[in-house]
Amino acid sequence: MFIKLNERVYLNMAKITRTKIDHVEDGIRVRFYEGQDQVAKSKRFDNIEDANKWLEDLFKSINA
Repeated sequence: MFIKLNERVYLNMAKITRTKIDHVEDGIRVRFYEGQDQVAKSKRFDNIEDANKWLEDLFKSINA
């Protein structure tokens, strides 16, 4: 199932094997992986709670 990650990226969630909320130089981002390879990352978040809520809402929209 494809989801719209942002205005330029659609992500095939059927191939995503794991996600990771990661603190990077410019803030906090959710990273999406297919096996060992990172295939996409989310927008920047100011805190982990916002990133986690965004990710949970994304999963809920897929499973609805």
